[in-house]
Amino acid sequence: MSEQDGISLKDSSADARYPDSTGQPTAVPPPAEGGHARPKGFGAMLAALGVVYGDIGTSPLYALQSSIRTVGTETHPAQTWEVIGLTSLTFWALMLIVTIKYVMLVMRADHNKEGGIIALMALAQRVCKSTYFRWVFGLIGIAGACLFFGDGIITPAISVLSAVEGVEVSVPEASPFIIPAAIMVLLGLFAAQALGTGKIGRAFGPIMLVWFITIALLGARAITLHPGIILALSPLEAIRFIVTHGKLSFIALGSVVLSVTGAEALYADMGHFGRSPIRYVWIFLVLPALTLNYFGQAAMIIHNPTTLANPFYYLAPHWMQIPMLLLATCATIIASQAGISGSFSLCRQLIQLGYLPRTRIIHTNPHEEAQIYLPSFNWMLAFGAVVLVLAFRSSSALASAYGIAVTGTFLCTCVLAMVVFHRVFQWKSYAVGVVFGFFFLLDGVFFSANVMKIPEGGWVPLSIAAGSTLIMTTWQRGRQLIRNTKKRDAVPMGSFITRLTQSRTIRVPGLAVFLTSDPEMVPDALLYNLRHNKVLHQTVLFVTVQTLDQPEVEAAERMTVKELSPGIRRVILRYGFMEMPNLPVTLAQMTEMDFDPIQASYFTSHDLVFRSKVPKMSLWRMWIFLYLLNNATSISEFFRIPPERVMEFGVRVAI
Repeated sequence: MSEQDGISLKDSSADARYPDSTGQPTAVPPPAEGGHARPKGFGAMLAALGVVYGDIGTSPLYALQSSIRTVGTETHPAQTWEVIGLTSLTFWALMLIVTIKYVMLVMRADHNKEGGIIALMALAQRVCKSTYFRWVFGLIGIAGACLFFGDGIITPAISVLSAVEGVEVSVPEASPFIIPAAIMVLLGLFAAQALGTGKIGRAFGPIMLVWFITIALLGARAITLHPGIILALSPLEAIRFIVTHGKLSFIALGSVVLSVTGAEALYADMGHFGRSPIRYVWIFLVLPALTLNYFGQAAMIIHNPTTLANPFYYLAPHWMQIPMLLLATCATIIASQAGISGSFSLCRQLIQLGYLPRTRIIHTNPHEEAQIYLPSFNWMLAFGAVVLVLAFRSSSALASAYGIAVTGTFLCTCVLAMVVFHRVFQWKSYAVGVVFGFFFLLDGVFFSANVMKIPEGGWVPLSIAAGSTLIMTTWQRGRQLIRNTKKRDAVPMGSFITRLTQSRTIRVPGLAVFLTSDPEMVPDALLYNLRHNKVLHQTVLFVTVQTLDQPEVEAAERMTVKELSPGIRRVILRYGFMEMPNLPVTLAQMTEMDFDPIQASYFTSHDLVFRSKVPKMSLWRMWIFLYLLNNATSISEFFRIPPERVMEFGVRVAI
């Protein structure tokens, strides 16, 4: 965020409950109240079922098929014990990574009841006193977030494509229309984002409930074809497969990990539904349903190897395949919706924390802060998803690009969790090393297995993550250079107030709001206003918006007002990184004075950046930074200030 925008990422006030001016945390503030209005009881579990489990719930469409194809085909089928071994690997991946790592452990690490890798990063940074390690944790969090963006592009593409491919089972002659149909579904899905998820969200839970019950019943029915598949419950079968196949099993793990895609969503959406509903739904419905379906697919493949062509749809009798296709399409759209919404939330958090420039954010529900729509970001995701469908043309080919994004995020979450469980939960070092060391090793194996797929498509999420990281670090570096340059020429607020009382500056009627990121320095907009207009309003507010490294801020801690001189006040507004500032509404809540939003005039400055004689940024990164700066959303739109009330001054800055 820019200096002239009035945004600060650290609280420099004297309140010891927030980070001090050096950026070091003094104490963790209490959990924020308010925020998201969560449903309760059965309603919460049904809502969590619809939003949280869409991604992992549609993995049976392609996960087991992709795994078994590593050791066999329809014409050269895998042996029975190999199918059992791969099914065992799939089951224990669900147990270890999802059930134990995420549901039982990582979900305990909430940051003021919010989850997700950015919240975990913020929590790890706040309990770390070393500036260097705070920077390292920030970089790990950014890397995980960027990989999640890659996941957000791939998830709609592979989910919709895998669902539409089911038409080949019943109508083989429809094959040429699969790609166009998938693209049409994707474009419709992304176009519908502007409507918001409020109305359709209520329908997600019942649809996914029908989905999980259906796949569980179909799986249980197919298990009777080969009851011996129940041996896959034993981890010995998984170990046997790994020991026997060696390198081939390593390749197979790259496909097995597809069964746990969406595990991060359990943690990321914890703030919306709460920890308990997500846990109960997983343990009592989703895990049993997935297990039955995977076991049923494996039993059917052993019974009839030709069904490997599309084992999920062959589970259903012929008369039911078209209804299953429609149900699967609905389920994959829901899965895609969850990924897209998660990407929106993550993007907003990164904007609030200063890692991305301002962009237009639309609130689609006046009563739900979390329901947002980012038009430009939405169509970037849509463009990426359509390109992937056209480039890979099948879900099995696209699966190669999927795993590395998921496993990379797993690794980043694991590292940050080590810090949090050691510092926050006071786990002993050996306990952290044993528990999370095991999961780090497990995630590392899965990640390494997917590294082998880089030439086949794994380069896609890596390229997206690398590009996103470059953009974030360039933006952050450019903003830091601007801050350093402007700080050298800044006028301290104390000396300005002293000189103002001794001067004959003309005070005119009205209310002026000057936005500044540093409450101790005079904003450029005020200096330019005095230089050109030679007047100062009778009532002046110096407003600083500070984004704290916590999801939400209590109403009582939202605002601090201090009178600097008659008619001149300093106002510090605090927001969490899950919140969107609304300056007119917040300032109207001041008790120290009557604030009339209609009468207020807002003054800000706009940086006109150019290269200095001794540039501190390479030319190519300067081009990227200037592009981001020139295309950032206007301050009036970002802070929801009426644009006709804003006066902006241009300030030349050399970096």
